[in-house]
Amino acid sequence: MNRQQQYTVILEKGASSYGAYVPDLLGCVAVGETKEEVIALIQEAIELHLEDLVETGQNLPEPCSSSEVVIVKAR
Repeated sequence: MNRQQQYTVILEKGASSYGAYVPDLLGCVAVGETKEEVIALIQEAIELHLEDLVETGQNLPEPCSSSEVVIVKAR
């Protein structure tokens, strides 16, 4: 697997940790104590997830999710 893909990663800050998941890769998640740690862990999780798909003869999902920040007025 030599081609590069760009997947959207959602980061969530919890009370004592950060979580991350990839909407286009079902079950691809990570948890870390810091934002930097969870980003490194989710990158590794994505790579392992894609390697597993290739090894089991499955197609790699095309990235199709995106994200936007929406600003709203608080009432």
